[in-house]
Amino acid sequence: MSRIGKIPVKVPQGVKVNFDNGLITVEGPKGKLTQKYHPVINFEARDEEIVVTRSDEEKQTKAYHGLYRNLLSNMVTGVSAGFTKTLIITGVGYRAEIQGSLISMSLGYSTDVYVGIPEGITVTAEGPGKLVISGIDRQRIGQFASEIRRLRPPEPYKGKGIRYDDEKIRRKVGKSGVK
Repeated sequence: MSRIGKIPVKVPQGVKVNFDNGLITVEGPKGKLTQKYHPVINFEARDEEIVVTRSDEEKQTKAYHGLYRNLLSNMVTGVSAGFTKTLIITGVGYRAEIQGSLISMSLGYSTDVYVGIPEGITVTAEGPGKLVISGIDRQRIGQFASEIRRLRPPEPYKGKGIRYDDEKIRRKVGKSGVK
């Protein structure tokens, strides 16, 4: 049995979960998410939790078991509590501001960089050097945060660039100038 797959998913009050025609639908106070699933995986609702089981012991089926359990767990958490990612922008003159459905960033290039905010994702600028990305779909939030970080990844000498809030940058010592 998969170590992750055998853990039941707790469903909080106000969240509805449906499984039909190869589609998981999770509805909650923050929104609605859907996800296709493979037919070798079965879902069973018990009291206020959902148990994920598999039909056989093949290697690929075991991988699907843990995958779909975690996807379901992330969907339930997303529609009930939501997810956030925080990006820190470090550098002289580096800043970001929200302009309607665009993020305008000065990142040391000759022109400002503009990034469109996708539907279902909320971005707030807490000061010029901090962006908070939030929403209900964990995968889309992580992907969008990764795309923004890719615009100017942190460099190891001065630490300039865009990094995640919990990311540690290993700093390198520069040239010493001693002959």
